[in-house]
Amino acid sequence: MANLLDIRRRIRSVKNTRQITKAMQMVSAAKLRRAQERALQTRPFGQMITNVLKSLVSRADVYDPVTGEELHPLLVSREEKTALLIVVSGEKGLAGAFNSNILKAAAKFIELKKDKNIDILALGRKSRDYFHRRYPVALEADGERKGRIQIVAEYVGLMNRAQLQSAREISDKVIRLYTEGKIDSVYIAYNEFKSVIAQRLVVDDVLPIRAIGETVHEITEEASGEERTRRLQAAAHAHTSVREADTTEIDKRAAGFATSPVDYIYEQPPAELFRALLPRYIYTQLFRAMLESEAAEHAARMTAMDSATNNAGEMIDALSLTMNRVRQAAITKEIIEIVSGAAAL
Repeated sequence: MANLLDIRRRIRSVKNTRQITKAMQMVSAAKLRRAQERALQTRPFGQMITNVLKSLVSRADVYDPVTGEELHPLLVSREEKTALLIVVSGEKGLAGAFNSNILKAAAKFIELKKDKNIDILALGRKSRDYFHRRYPVALEADGERKGRIQIVAEYVGLMNRAQLQSAREISDKVIRLYTEGKIDSVYIAYNEFKSVIAQRLVVDDVLPIRAIGETVHEITEEASGEERTRRLQAAAHAHTSVREADTTEIDKRAAGFATSPVDYIYEQPPAELFRALLPRYIYTQLFRAMLESEAAEHAARMTAMDSATNNAGEMIDALSLTMNRVRQAAITKEIIEIVSGAAAL
């Protein structure tokens, strides 16, 4: 059994660790609120650009009236031989199973597409490190595949605070690969965030665009009941709301934008506007996924640090009980030695 001094040192060490995890929990809770606000602010824009595109579809020729072929390259569907998978992970650890769950969903998708070539775009340090240990990196200048599964691009440091410009640069690269015929489809794996307890892992279909405003989930994984309970407890300890923000009025106004049954007069031809806005629709989707993944990461870190704080408290209680037992045993031993010595005299 450890002596009294060692136990006291360990209790002091665990208390210091508990202070750190508690501080990290509060920091993540504050960052979560800001990330939630940013994610909510992008919804009206996404809804409006969707409505404008739907309005343009009814006024512009999307398909050739003679051949029936798509007039925009992002609408073209072809046989899927090579798929691009965008994996949105975090930059740091200490977030529980957040990153590992995303990477497991990506591995599951790769297994489902085992008869296809898979190009991986790693967004976040954790996904970059994970895929680097398993698959080769294929430089675009080489012009040849390194294997059935290869890494074609990686972006590190963007998920600390997602920016629209970063999403635009990534989407421009993805759109160029698709229009050049180097990939036949695009998917994105990320953590969809609605509230602290309403999150799920999804792999969404991005390209080709089959229906504007409709999302196709290739893979969906809901959180377990135990995980939801932990999130609820962590939110209560951090005084964070677990309800999804009420955006009914904002969504209603955004949903009504450009949907009136009138003939709009556009300054430019509708077909030209449609071709210009469709890439914006893609990077808006990517930016939304980045923001929701960022918010989900902060929520996961808040939950993980709350669990660590609770575990540290339980360990301190157990060590304190052990320390009291050791101290009581030492006192009892001293009393016995004194009594035995007195009796011997």
